[in-house]
Amino acid sequence: MNQTDSASVPQITRAPEQPADQASSLANGLAEALALVGDRWSLAIVANLLDGPLRFGSLQELMPAISPNVLSQRLRALQAGGLLVATPYSRRPTRYLYELTGAGTELATPLRLLGDWGARQLGVPAEPPRHDSCEAPLELRWYCPACEEPVAAPAAEGAEDLYFA
Repeated sequence: MNQTDSASVPQITRAPEQPADQASSLANGLAEALALVGDRWSLAIVANLLDGPLRFGSLQELMPAISPNVLSQRLRALQAGGLLVATPYSRRPTRYLYELTGAGTELATPLRLLGDWGARQLGVPAEPPRHDSCEAPLELRWYCPACEEPVAAPAAEGAEDLYFA
């Protein structure tokens, strides 16, 4: 989604028990996230780059349904948004290796949560990530690093606990 498409960003209304500034912050944050990765294919590109840098042709092979011109457009938008860098590896013709920045890599957890949610909507059980030492399934919980205590999730109508399936 580009800057001219901001009218199509869904509006978020605050829940009655949520402070206005918190709801505004959530709405602004979600609008920014959608502006950066809300276009069709953008999250799929980011997901494919999570395992490491790829060339344009490799991305095309991983996503055969996307046309080359749309892939180029999305890569340029993700680069402009600071989520990936394009490093030239050939001068004639100019060809690039695409790699996620730190900001792009931060999308790994939200992508996993979104993928697990989508699998549950399809009725497919999603396999949670497991702890390397004991193989126990990991859970995502709210935690305050200052107090070093777990905290209750912010109240939202219809919100589920943030656990991997």
